[in-house]
Amino acid sequence: MAHVIPKSTIELEITLKISESEARALEAMIGYGADSFMKVFYNHMGKHYLGPHEHGMREFFKTINSNIHAPLAKIDRAREAFNKAEGHYET
Repeated sequence: MAHVIPKSTIELEITLKISESEARALEAMIGYGADSFMKVFYNHMGKHYLGPHEHGMREFFKTINSNIHAPLAKIDRAREAFNKAEGHYET
């Protein structure tokens, strides 16, 4: 005989659109790594606020780290190609 087990879930997904300068700032922040970021945060701000969200913060760092470098490198290459085509060479 079949059994029906009801299960409900609530999920949130947010799409965040940021500018290049914001992306570079975010890349710089996550460049230190989650451990270093949290160590400094905890030393200066305490664990009360961020502590319960540590797992989520680590996941956020992983997500950003795996998705931010390629688009920034792409825009750097495009900017370099544009500058060369315009005769502006960086030294």
